[in-house]
Amino acid sequence: MKTIVLNTQNVGNDIQHMTSLEIAELTGKQHKHVMEAIRKMEPAWTKICGSNFRLTSRIVVQPNGGTREVPCYSLTKTECLYIATKFNDEARAKLVLRWEQLERANALNEKLKMKNERCLPEPEEILQLADDIIGKSLRMLNEEAEDTLTATQVAKTFNMTVLDFNAVLEDMGIQFRRNGRWNIADELDGRDLVRLRTHVSYSLKGEKKVRTYMTWTLNGLRYLNSKLGYPNF
Repeated sequence: MKTIVLNTQNVGNDIQHMTSLEIAELTGKQHKHVMEAIRKMEPAWTKICGSNFRLTSRIVVQPNGGTREVPCYSLTKTECLYIATKFNDEARAKLVLRWEQLERANALNEKLKMKNERCLPEPEEILQLADDIIGKSLRMLNEEAEDTLTATQVAKTFNMTVLDFNAVLEDMGIQFRRNGRWNIADELDGRDLVRLRTHVSYSLKGEKKVRTYMTWTLNGLRYLNSKLGYPNF
C-alpha cells in the first residue's frame, strides 16, 4: 500500500529537485532500496563532482492516517539520471518521462510568469492610472465651477483670513452654515453668485471621502465688492 505521493520541489537557486521518495513512487521500488543505491553511488559522484548528494527529510502520511518524518535525498535531474543507471529499462524510462513532464510544466509556468509581468503595470503606474481616472471624473463633475474662486481665494482679495471672511458674510446674512458646509442665503440663490465644487480623497485605509463646498463666481465677487466696499478689480 502506498503511503505518500510527493511532487518535485524547487529548492535553492530555483533548480528543480526530485526526492528519493518520489523516485521510489515512480519506479515502484521500496524507498529504503533507493536510498541504499544512492549511498553506494555517492562516493563515485563525490570523487568526480566534489559534492555530496543533498540529504533532507519529508513529512509523509501513513496508511493509518498518521504522519512521520522520513529522511530522503533531494536530487537534481543530472543526479537522478546518474542514479537511474542502476535501474532497469522500464524504471529509467519512467524517470526520464517524469523529468520531461516537469520541465514542460516549468517552462509553461515561466512563460505565464513573464506574460503576467509584462501585462501588469507597476504599482506607481496603477496609482497614476487611478489618479488620471479620478481626475478626469472630477474635471467633468466640476466643469461648471471651473472658473470660480474658493472662499480662501476671495478672502485674500479683501486682505482677510478665510475664517474672518466667512464670519463677516454670515453676520451680513449673505451665507449660512448647514450640514458642515457654507450655503448662499435663500434670497440670493439662483443669481449665479456661487457654484458647488466637489473634492474626492482617500484615507490610508482606502476609504473614499467626498466633500462638496461652495465657490464664488465673478458675479459673486462683484456682489461681494458692492457689499463689503473693498473694490478688488
